[in-house]
This record gives sequence, structure tokens and C-alpha cells, in this order.
Amino acid sequence: MSFEAVRQLAERVKANIGRVIIGKEEVIDLLLVGLITSGHVLLEDVPGTGKTLLAKSLAKSLSLSFKRIQFTPDLLPSDLSGIHFYNQKHSEFEFRAGPLFTNLLLADEINRATPRTQSSLLECMEERQISIDGETKYLEKPFMVIATQNPVEHQGTFPLPEAQLDRFLFKIKMGYPTTEEGLLLLKRFKENDPLASLEPVADQEMIQRAQQSYAGVKVTDDMLHYLLQLVEQTRKRDEVSVGVSPRGSQALLRASQVHAILRGRDFVTPDDVKAMAKPVLSHRLAIRGMQRSSGNADSIIEDIISRTAVPAEAGISVR
Repeated sequence: MSFEAVRQLAERVKANIGRVIIGKEEVIDLLLVGLITSGHVLLEDVPGTGKTLLAKSLAKSLSLSFKRIQFTPDLLPSDLSGIHFYNQKHSEFEFRAGPLFTNLLLADEINRATPRTQSSLLECMEERQISIDGETKYLEKPFMVIATQNPVEHQGTFPLPEAQLDRFLFKIKMGYPTTEEGLLLLKRFKENDPLASLEPVADQEMIQRAQQSYAGVKVTDDMLHYLLQLVEQTRKRDEVSVGVSPRGSQALLRASQVHAILRGRDFVTPDDVKAMAKPVLSHRLAIRGMQRSSGNADSIIEDIISRTAVPAEAGISVR
């Protein structure tokens, strides 16, 4: 699939989601970058800001299988992966697949489940496979997790472990609508729910072809060095106890490539890297002596960007 076809596909999906979600164009763009890079997305904000509605709108815009899991403290890992049960009629054990066996998984309020249950997502998010009773079962492609969570200071939440957070490409804050957006929202949902009439605008084959195309976006050596500088600076900050991992640097590269496509280019610029830096890197930082805070992490990333020299565009070999 050509880069222009990928961009047009993203625009169609974005316009379709826009029939339900008002505003939030940057959030929708990030969600689409996550989809095309085969990345997972964590939506964080207070209840009622449209996190679940956004995930459902994306699911209904795509002809993909979709499952939703409401995470609760009593949820078990087997509730996600499935179980082997004894079929008395056939006198043998059979596997009953859990909701993880889907293309698009909505993990609603993921941080209300215990760490044990949260950790059951690690293998499937990274390797697209699940090990059950010593047997490895592979997930169908594409596979994407969209998780929602309430802020960690809310009652009844468990903080996600670093290993879990590192597997999310982005952590995105929804934010409250403006007054104008709130008025449009009331008018749009006053008589009916637009989500119910939403139709798919892309199928499984289109998504898979788009996911295979972005690797061809050109990235110069100096641009790779600039990206790596941003990542390495997170490991040198005194206020940071855990910096960005190599997985995070690869995620920033992939996101920057797709961002370039959505902006109509076949090469990565510093603006692409800067635009993706906060949503890709912030949730991967652990701040010393305090709970993980998006605001403080965002400030650190912004400071690193402002202090890091942008590479010149001349005289660079392109890969």
C-alpha cells in the first residue's frame, strides 16, 4: 500500500470516528498512529470523558473482531485467556477461548484489576501469543489493545507496573471538552446515539497492508541520532529513577514514521519526533520519590526537547 493510500485510509477512519467524537483530533490521530504501527494505546482520564466511546468508535469503523473486558478486582487471568474444560459428551478436554482472542481488545478500567491479572496481558501485547497449560496459541493479526484507566489516585485502582506500561505505545489523556464542544455533544446525543449507526470504512486486509508499509519511510542517520539523544537524556536526569528503555526508542521511531505519512511525507523530520515524544516517552519515566505523574513526566520530556540540538537537514545520507 502506498503512503498516500495509508494517509487516505487514516483520514476515512478519522472522519468516521468524528461522527461520534467531537473535537479530540489529536487524540484520534494518536489512536490511528497506534493502529498502523501495531501498537497498543492507554487512554487515561477521569470517568465520563469518552475513553470507552472513542475505543468503540474505532472498533465500529473497522471490519475487525472486537471484544470488551470490564476489569474488576476479582477478574482472573483465565477469564482473559480462556480455559481447558472437560467435555463429558466427548470424554476429552477442550479449549474455550477467552476474549484475548480477537483483533481489537478494549480493556476497560484496566487498573481496577489486580497486578496478577494485569500481568497476564504482557505476553500477548508483546509477542501476540498466549501460553496456556504449556501450549502456545498465536493471536490473529492485527491485534491491538486499547486500555482505559482512571487516574491512579482514584479509589479502587492499582498502578500499572513498569513492564506493563512499557508495552503501550502511547498513553493519552482525553481531557474535558471546551464549552463549544460540550454544546455540540449535547445536541448530537440529544435524540439518538450516533455510535449505533456507525458503519465500517476499512477491513482487515487494508489494516494489515497499512501496517506493513510504514517501514519504508526514510529516516536519516542524523535523525536517528537525534531521536536516540532524546531517549538517552531521560536516563541521565537526576529526578528520574527509570528512564526510557530500548523498546521505547523503537516505539518513538515507528510512531514518527507513521506521523510523517499522515502529514503527507515519505521521510521523518524533527517535528515528527517532537510531536510523538511526549505520548511515547512520558509514561515510561519513573520519577524519584513520588508516584508516577504524567504532568511531571511531560515537563521533563519538554525540557529535554528544548535542550537537544535539532539536526541540520543538509548532507545526510538517507536509509
